[in-house]
Amino acid sequence: MKIADIYKFLDELSPFELQESWDNSGLLLGDFNQEITKIVLSVDVDESLIEEMPRDALLITHHPIIFGGLKQLEFNKYPANLIQKMIKKNISNIAMHTNFDQTHLNEFVATKILGYKIAQKDGFVAYLDVDEEFDAFAKKVASAFGLPHAKCVKSSNRVKRVALTTGSGCSLIKSIDADCFLTGDVKYHDAMEAKSIKLSLIDIGHFESECFFAEILHQHLKFLGLEAIISSSKNPFTYI
Repeated sequence: MKIADIYKFLDELSPFELQESWDNSGLLLGDFNQEITKIVLSVDVDESLIEEMPRDALLITHHPIIFGGLKQLEFNKYPANLIQKMIKKNISNIAMHTNFDQTHLNEFVATKILGYKIAQKDGFVAYLDVDEEFDAFAKKVASAFGLPHAKCVKSSNRVKRVALTTGSGCSLIKSIDADCFLTGDVKYHDAMEAKSIKLSLIDIGHFESECFFAEILHQHLKFLGLEAIISSSKNPFTYI
């Protein structure tokens, strides 16, 4: 099957036009006319993954390896060092990032990982009706994502309405209409802003909240009749 056919299937599943203006989802490396027999799914691209992959395969990732504009390719620096290795093995790459967040990832995390029904969806935000004590809810959330602890901003003792954005969503804080916001990459000033408007925060981790990408997409690729391998994506952070 040609990459063009696979791309068409993916575009129908999660339209690339839904991606944010700053995103870079789509075909990043490869030729639409190339024939593909093997697909590998992963959150990110790293050196060990490239070494393990067969030649002439298609790698579908959540995060784009080419994000900002590339003005030069220095093969001893990221991401050119990985791109060079991919080109040598003729590995193509399609990224499905913010479009997939909107169509699949937030819903999967809300319903399958956290176990709540979605009360409302607003772009990148899924709203959940919870009505639970904050401490108990925070511990439940940490356990669901396999986090060693719950990193929180506690603004109330009880949570009734929760907003969820997988990955890094703190830029949305001002627009959140909930008691508590679940997202990753929470920084110090994000916490101060949330506290000032009495919004509770629970940091669910960037990798931890998006590591389900391959699992979700794998279920849909079965219909293409191609062999799809789920890569063991690795969190770049280590908890000690």
